[in-house]
Amino acid sequence: MIRYSGRWTAQDRREAIYRYLPFDVPLGTQGISVRYGYERGPDAILDLGVADPERFRGWSGSERRAVVIGPRAATPGYLAGPLPAGQWQVLIGLYRVPPEGLAYEVEVELGAAEPTPLPAPPARPERPPRRDLPAAPGRQWLAGDLHSHTVHSDGVLTPAALGCLAAERGLDFLAVTDHNGVAHHPGLPGAGAHAGILLLPGQEVTTDEGHANAIGALPWIDFRGPSDAWLAAAEAGGGLLSINHPVAGPYSWRRPMTARPPLAEVWHSTWDRRSDAPLDWWAAWGGVPVGGSDFHRSGSDGLPGEPTTWVEAEELSLGAIVAALRAGRVAISAGPRGPVVVRHEDAIVAVGAEGTELVGPDGSRRTIRDERERVPSGRGLHRLVDPGGLTLALIP
Repeated sequence: MIRYSGRWTAQDRREAIYRYLPFDVPLGTQGISVRYGYERGPDAILDLGVADPERFRGWSGSERRAVVIGPRAATPGYLAGPLPAGQWQVLIGLYRVPPEGLAYEVEVELGAAEPTPLPAPPARPERPPRRDLPAAPGRQWLAGDLHSHTVHSDGVLTPAALGCLAAERGLDFLAVTDHNGVAHHPGLPGAGAHAGILLLPGQEVTTDEGHANAIGALPWIDFRGPSDAWLAAAEAGGGLLSINHPVAGPYSWRRPMTARPPLAEVWHSTWDRRSDAPLDWWAAWGGVPVGGSDFHRSGSDGLPGEPTTWVEAEELSLGAIVAALRAGRVAISAGPRGPVVVRHEDAIVAVGAEGTELVGPDGSRRTIRDERERVPSGRGLHRLVDPGGLTLALIP
């Protein structure tokens, strides 16, 4: 048993947020268990991760007090596989340290151990029919969500269960963006096939000064590096980086960045849709606007598809969706079945939006009177709003 204990102070955090506790792993080790403890409170939060001599093995933030890594299985959020001999490290993130300091203890035990098995997936759901939205020849509008979490970070559902929930709600695709890790990526194709939905690989690069989603089959992105390095890594792997919930109180974007990512999550499930704050931020920042539920568990966030990001794509595949997002062929609505506006040829088509108003980039307003109404329009942000001024859908 290897033990560490001590007290982190506010000065420690100012000097370095991430702290490393080394331990040696002999050749032939069949399992590693890491436990840590501290008295958690609103201003007292420590994050946990593990790295081997060759790669980062996983990150659970403050979600778990104990993790297991073995050759064949690991705690969700951590990578199973060979356990190389050499110096490993427990990574502690000093996310919140109160003025009086924070006592902690860490224990590492070497030896065979098995993580708690995940529950069996639910039965494949029946999905609603795909909506008939006008699209360019050879393309179709697909309903999706670009921000969600599973048991591999701080969500409560397995990828298969999350996929079933999203498919039941009528989504065609869902990006699974667990925090600071890619351990969920290998299981997504099978989970998506079971649920009848395309689960896109993603990772939410998470720090205390801002979060960004990296969408695509990308290697792990080091959240400890500068934001420009996140963007470079995403682009090098053919993926996309999105700034998440940029105006969201303590979770707002506050990190420096010299380049602009291609996407910006202007519609987050917590957005007060009578406020223009995220849209004003986007007007200054730029990028293709997208939406994300940030689903973790029912009752605490929007359900998958609240909001829905629509993409006009040639097919339902990762490559086609990334290409459509990069090209800006997107629309956002409050949900997959409600009012929506899409661009078609030289017009905007409002579907299921009778009684709403279409607000143009110059503030002009037009009442929508038909179930499927075509409005000639140029470029610029257009919004559907209800009589009370609540945004129901938008399109750039």
